[in-house]
Amino acid sequence: MEKKSGIHLISKSVGPWPMNTYLISCSIKNDSIIVDPGSEPDVIMDMASNTTVKGIFITHGHVDHIGALEEIKCVTNAPVYIHPFDANLFNIPYDHSLSNVDMISLGFQVLEVIHTPGHTPGMMSLKLDNNRVIVGDTIFVGGPGRTNSPAEFQITMKTMQEVVFAWQDKTVFYPGHGQPGTIGDERRSYEKFIKDGWSPQLCGDVTWE
Repeated sequence: MEKKSGIHLISKSVGPWPMNTYLISCSIKNDSIIVDPGSEPDVIMDMASNTTVKGIFITHGHVDHIGALEEIKCVTNAPVYIHPFDANLFNIPYDHSLSNVDMISLGFQVLEVIHTPGHTPGMMSLKLDNNRVIVGDTIFVGGPGRTNSPAEFQITMKTMQEVVFAWQDKTVFYPGHGQPGTIGDERRSYEKFIKDGWSPQLCGDVTWE
């Protein structure tokens, strides 16, 4: 668990893939937000014990990120936040529509919503305090999220250029799978990738190497 400026961040790896579910909570009011309830609802609710769940934030609509959504919604009655692009594409019921640079209140804290499309059209990241960002499948250590077409990869690279690598080097990103990374650690490989160029047909599980 991390404790910084009143925001606690906990993660659990759930499901067969596996996928990272996050719990963000305010230490002062004990309110919380569940991010990407992918599987194992009992594990997720155990993460949220001793907090009041005020929201369920969906980074994107792929099944590995929403597998336990119905159960978590039923238990907590918390509103679901998602970008309408993904809600419509994946037929996901929701309560609050997300858009770029929205703000979500959590206790005495304010979290910034950032649209980071590419992996899906409605991919959203959630910026916490102290240069921490939950990014879903936007970026991983070693490369961007998977894309299914060259057009999607072009969108991903636009997101990398205009959003992700505009963040400070000390920014820590928390992905939907695997370990956290920092923008500074990724920047040199990313910039080499840009300099070297890529095939117009490139897509799939791309790495910076």
